[in-house]
Amino acid sequence: MSGAGRKSEHTGWRATLDLLFRHTPQKTVLASARHSGPLTVQRPFWPEGETCHLYLLHPPGGIVGGDELTINVSLEANSHALITMPGASKFYRSAGPQARLSQRFEVGENAILEWLPQDTIFFPAARATLRSIFHLQEGARLLAWELFCLGRPVMGERFHEGEISNRLEVWKNGEPLLIERLHLRDGDLSAVAEQPWTGSLLFYPADETMLESVRESLAPLDTYAGATLADGLLTVRFLSHDNLICQRAMRDVWQQLRPQLLNKSPLLPRIWLT
Repeated sequence: MSGAGRKSEHTGWRATLDLLFRHTPQKTVLASARHSGPLTVQRPFWPEGETCHLYLLHPPGGIVGGDELTINVSLEANSHALITMPGASKFYRSAGPQARLSQRFEVGENAILEWLPQDTIFFPAARATLRSIFHLQEGARLLAWELFCLGRPVMGERFHEGEISNRLEVWKNGEPLLIERLHLRDGDLSAVAEQPWTGSLLFYPADETMLESVRESLAPLDTYAGATLADGLLTVRFLSHDNLICQRAMRDVWQQLRPQLLNKSPLLPRIWLT
């Protein structure tokens, strides 16, 4: 890995991270990792044999107005990577400039991506634009989630000002399975029922049996959770006033569906247990 990145008082950080995973007869390996600026990864490891587990790091610990981060992840055919992070991502308040995060994932034929980042926290008055795009080839499988915290509810701070634009896309063989937008501005959280925590999970390919089993497990959460199935993509959504409720529910659903999608037991990343 190489690159010093650059930052100025007016423009913020410009950081990029490009990862390439490759299948070998023994295991999936991180064939290439190139970075510029404060984005990097820890050394990969293989706690369940052939699956490559990787922790993504953002050393400054937070993203401020003017920062632009770009993450590109490519999985070659038949590879399997599980990517997570040691801690939450934080978008700090901004006096005007927007922070931008662009994430692009290319999942090759019969490859498996598990994209399981920790929480993303938007401080009051943050201004952020996020875009995550998943491109799946024939036979690819996807288990992914995102969990947003709006404001700092533990400290009684609502997201009373600022702006968040989030775009989430899933494509299969060049055809869209999901294009979803969320835009919050000036403290109006009506789009998320005034709840400070919002989570989404994506599972592909899924079927009606998986949908029904997930719906049964969501029943105790009442009106603040739901699941839909369209064109083989199972999307599960949560809203809550409590991060532990969202985290527990998301991990429970992942543990429930991973064996069905991958024929692998749900081994929790060690970093989640620390």
